[in-house]
Amino acid sequence: MSSKLNNRMNFGQKVLSYYNTLQTPVGLPADVEILYPFDQPDVIRIMQEFYGQYYASDKRRIFLIGINPGRLGGGATGIPFTDPVRLHQVLGINTTLEPRQELSSKFIYQMIEAFGGALRFYDHFYFTSVSPVGFVKDGKNLNYYDIAALERALEDYIVEEMRKQVAFGAHEIAFSLGKGQNIAYLKKLNKKCKFFKEIIPLPHPRWAMQYRLKQLDTIIDDYVTTLSSCL
Repeated sequence: MSSKLNNRMNFGQKVLSYYNTLQTPVGLPADVEILYPFDQPDVIRIMQEFYGQYYASDKRRIFLIGINPGRLGGGATGIPFTDPVRLHQVLGINTTLEPRQELSSKFIYQMIEAFGGALRFYDHFYFTSVSPVGFVKDGKNLNYYDIAALERALEDYIVEEMRKQVAFGAHEIAFSLGKGQNIAYLKKLNKKCKFFKEIIPLPHPRWAMQYRLKQLDTIIDDYVTTLSSCL
């Protein structure tokens, strides 16, 4: 695709073009499976509806960077941190996908509601992940950093795919969804590649839902306050 054509695209069209040509990483450990929903007709339609509705402008977005898509969320729907339940009930996008829930998606959409709703939120923010594809081992979600050989095999892929997405129009400030290994990896990567001026860590949604449920309202308030401070 020529740079002239790409420059005429809005943010959502750039995202769709990216996922239409997204390749899977190679050289991974033999027992690791890749989650790649982006060639499924229903997922393609879902993504066209979502990015067409919420990213129809060419304004730059603030990146919120997760770990990698999970099998019940972005690994199923193609939309990061969005499970089939939120897709239908909150975003009004119909799907033939099994209506299964993901804890991270439940948190994210409670936070989005507190922020002012999907239209306002997605006008400013863009969800992605360190790896744009997810991983499964023995039928369970696998993080890119869970196996050292997997992390090593992915490094060049991660750098290239993040570089492509930053070119959509990224704000100089980004956020890591995860205060542990994810932010440590992102800071190391950013030191080398200079993708962002600063990456700020936020609690991972699944951690909040599993271990801090009683403090959920406070965590969501902190999310909203922190994200709003960058606008």
